[in-house]
Amino acid sequence: MNTRRTHAAGVSGESLSHPHIRRAFRSTKLLVGCYVGLSALTLVAIILLRDRPDIVTDAVWVRTIIVVATSLLMASFVARTVRGHNRSYLRLRLASAVMVVAIAVIVALPGGFPLWLKIEQGVCGVLLTGVVVIVNGKRVRAVFGGR
Repeated sequence: MNTRRTHAAGVSGESLSHPHIRRAFRSTKLLVGCYVGLSALTLVAIILLRDRPDIVTDAVWVRTIIVVATSLLMASFVARTVRGHNRSYLRLRLASAVMVVAIAVIVALPGGFPLWLKIEQGVCGVLLTGVVVIVNGKRVRAVFGGR
């Protein structure tokens, strides 16, 4: 059975190739790439330190796995956004903003997570704040129909 799948990109190649948009996409890919890398390194660190319950708690395991998963999702959203997919652009905007809020809560609330993880999450928050600023910028929004 042959089914045809269509992608409603909705964005012209000309709009995507504008120098300002290309620069914004490059920066977004870099920031999300750093987020993926830092998240993966944190997971490797907790695997190596798994026998240290004072450093690696159950909450650290859960949070780190969630962060790795969301970072990979965001990387896929960026890849599709760069190709002009409106829904991926919307997902990138929403996911990055939600993660910044979640990180702010984790960093601000006392207890729950060790200081080292709060610092790592703070760095992730700074990276994602950059993503939020770029993808919600006037020029990028205009390319995707002002959404």
